[in-house]
Amino acid sequence: MVAYLFKDAASYIAKCDPCQRKGGITKRDEMPLNPILEVEIFDVWGIDFMGPFKPSSNGHNYILVAVDYVSKWIEAIPCPACDAKVVIKLFRTIIFPRYGIPRVVISDGGSHFINKVFEKLMKSYGVKHKVATPYHPQTSGQVEVSNRQIKAILEKTVSFTRKDWSTRLDEALWAYRQLTKPPLEGLLSTCYMERIATYLWRSNIQGFMGSKDAEL
Repeated sequence: MVAYLFKDAASYIAKCDPCQRKGGITKRDEMPLNPILEVEIFDVWGIDFMGPFKPSSNGHNYILVAVDYVSKWIEAIPCPACDAKVVIKLFRTIIFPRYGIPRVVISDGGSHFINKVFEKLMKSYGVKHKVATPYHPQTSGQVEVSNRQIKAILEKTVSFTRKDWSTRLDEALWAYRQLTKPPLEGLLSTCYMERIATYLWRSNIQGFMGSKDAEL
């Protein structure tokens, strides 16, 4: 029955003059077929710099922000300048040891992200580095949303001189992490602890199996 319906529809369209003149779908009009990437928590991170701000009491002018695209969990560090050294520090001291190796990192096209040192680090760990373009600003939209929220929290907590913003950053992150996001059933901190527990469980299992293999 379905086969006949398709056949009749094709026959009708073939005889329809307006359909034949204006109904053709060109390659330009076709929707791109993009594969759906299944990702887990902490698989995809977006990174961006906030600032420059008024110099803090300890000499910081910028904030480097990293946001997990699945859980919306955020990490951020104050820094005196926006350069590749700060980006490398974020991944070596925070992202990699706390959350494991991500599959994808998304950033803008700034020179602090597009450089040989950072690309070498990503390649050595097998991480894909994707660059958001001005034509697709939604790619880095999640980071921009988080930036606005962090800035709003800081504006409510800093002193009159605003020179203590870098020392207030940890408090702002704590407040942000208590927020419940739509994609999640619980708090962001709960998701983080579940990920860490899973990681430790897998590490123990691998260590146990390795010791058994050594005994054999």
